[in-house]
Amino acid sequence: MITEETEARQGFFAALGAFFIWGLLPIYIHQLAPTPSVQIMAHRVIWACVCVFAYLAIKGDLGKVWAALADAKARLLLAASAALVSINWLIYVWAVSNGHVVESSLGYFINPLVSVLLGVFVLKERLNRAQWCAVALAALGVLWLTVQVGRPPWIALGLALSFGTYGLIRKKVVVESVAGLGVETLLIAPIMLVYLAYTLHDGTFAFGTLGFKVDAFLVASGAVTAIPLVLFSYAVRRVPLSTVGILQYLGPSLQLLTGVFIFHEPFTHTQLIGFGLIWAALVVYAGEGLWRSRRARITAALSEGSTAAAART
Repeated sequence: MITEETEARQGFFAALGAFFIWGLLPIYIHQLAPTPSVQIMAHRVIWACVCVFAYLAIKGDLGKVWAALADAKARLLLAASAALVSINWLIYVWAVSNGHVVESSLGYFINPLVSVLLGVFVLKERLNRAQWCAVALAALGVLWLTVQVGRPPWIALGLALSFGTYGLIRKKVVVESVAGLGVETLLIAPIMLVYLAYTLHDGTFAFGTLGFKVDAFLVASGAVTAIPLVLFSYAVRRVPLSTVGILQYLGPSLQLLTGVFIFHEPFTHTQLIGFGLIWAALVVYAGEGLWRSRRARITAALSEGSTAAAART
């Protein structure tokens, strides 16, 4: 019999595995050169669709996909989320392929705070003083980078906004994450197949022309997309969200280290100051969340103790 402690430990390692894979994704994408970015994304969508449906078939959960497709509202929202995640993947693949790993990592550092702002302005959620302080620090970091570099960090902002909005839409759809990805890839895959057919017709189709290694990596990109999501889905049901929230920064941290130390992208003092402000924002935001979570647990424990004492009298 599996205990809650064992499940929590397995969930922790599953989350660790998911963020580790996402953090090292730039190294994987570099193995696909010189495949054009759009073709990489097309293969990623198509092969992810195959992998996800294979997984759902094994689990006996294909019915969840058909149920979501039968619901007009869910189908519309998942079509929108599919478009957003496709934009996110395309920006990310293009950025990594063109030497912008450091800036793409910034996007995923900013992403949690973008989600906070979407919660405030779209879902009408309220922030406390510490959370507003975190948002202000992050905004100051982005402003600093914009002024010093002479342009907004478009790649980072594009990644953060597309994935943040994707998360907002998925929050409104009552479909499990893996089944939802199945619907999303199923909706986008036909468009990607038409695009690849066009590249085959005009002679720019890369698959089969760049060697067995690149072809194998293109096919495996579906698993590389699906596996961390399955691990993440497994983890969030077994690990406190506060723990998952802290672990999620492993991904962009590994991406940043990969960009600087493996691909030798520049990381100047200007970038360090901007990143530093955003890291400070994340520390404030995560620290406040952990403190609030701990206070809630202490309050619950005291309440249970008082109830037990009252029952004994």
